[in-house]
Amino acid sequence: MVLASLPSSSPSPPPTTLIRRKTAPSIIPTSSPTPASSRSSKRDDPVITRRTTISLLASSLALPSLYSSSLSARADEKDEPQQDEDRVVQLFQEASPSVVFIKDLELRGAATPTKSPPEEELVEDDEELRNAKVEGTGSGFVWDKAGHIVTNYHVVAKLATDKSGLHRCKVYFEDYKGDTFSKEGKIVGFDPAFDLAVLKVDVEGDKLRPALMGTSHDLRVGQSCFAIGNPYGYEHTLTTGVVSGLGREIPSPNGRPIRGAIQTDAAINAGNSGGPLIDSYGHVIGVNTATFTRKGYH
Repeated sequence: MVLASLPSSSPSPPPTTLIRRKTAPSIIPTSSPTPASSRSSKRDDPVITRRTTISLLASSLALPSLYSSSLSARADEKDEPQQDEDRVVQLFQEASPSVVFIKDLELRGAATPTKSPPEEELVEDDEELRNAKVEGTGSGFVWDKAGHIVTNYHVVAKLATDKSGLHRCKVYFEDYKGDTFSKEGKIVGFDPAFDLAVLKVDVEGDKLRPALMGTSHDLRVGQSCFAIGNPYGYEHTLTTGVVSGLGREIPSPNGRPIRGAIQTDAAINAGNSGGPLIDSYGHVIGVNTATFTRKGYH
C-alpha cells in the first residue's frame, strides 16, 4: 500500500530534504552573499516539506476512514445472524402467551362427587386437588377472547369420556404481564376423527391473548416453522425446524387416517400435543399431534 504518493508531474525532491540532513554544517560569513544554489535550496525546502506533510496528513486521514469502513462491513456481517436470532426471540415472546398448559387430573377416593366443583373451588390449595392424580399433560392455544381453547382430543380424551365425575381439566395461562394463573376447562366440542377438541374457560377477555390464525394451504417444503408447547411439563418450550413434508397421513384416536398432515423436524415430545405449529410470522399453521419413531406413532 502506498501511503503518500505525489503526482507524477511534480519534481522529485532532493534526498536531503525528506527526513534529516547528514551533511556537516557550513560556517558562512554574514557579510558574504549567499550562493544561488543555497538560496534555491532554502526556497525549495519549505515547498517540498509542505507537499510531503500534506500528503502524509491526507493519508493519515484516509486510514481511519478505510478502517472504519472495514469495521462497518464486518459489523453488518455479524448483525445479520443477530437479526435472525432477534426475530425468533420476538416471535416467541409474542406467540408464547397464547399457548396454554393442560393437566388432566383424576380425583382420588370413592366418595368423590359426580359433578365438577364450582369454578372458584378449583384452586391448588383445595385438598381434593392436591391429592389428585395427574393422568396426563398437554398443550393448547387460545382461540378467542371468549375463552375457547383448541387442543388435541387425545390430551383430554379421559375427560371427554368420563362418566364417573372423577376427572378435571386444569388450564394454565400466562397473562400480558407474564404472570401465570389457572382455570378449569370444560369440554364443549371434540372430534376424534381429526384428533381435535375445544375447551371453554371462564376468564376475563383482557387476560387472554388469542393466537394469530394462518393457513396451511400455501405451505412449502423448506420454510421455517416453530413449535411451542409444554414437553414433559416444561412450560412454554420453543423448538425450531422446517416444513419437511406435506400431505402426510397419520392415524387418529379412532383409527381413521388423518390426511394432509404436516411433517416437520422441529422437536415434538410428550406434552407438546395440542400446541401450535407457527410460521415465521407467528401465525398458527397446524396443531402438533404426534411423533413417529421405529415403534410407531406417539
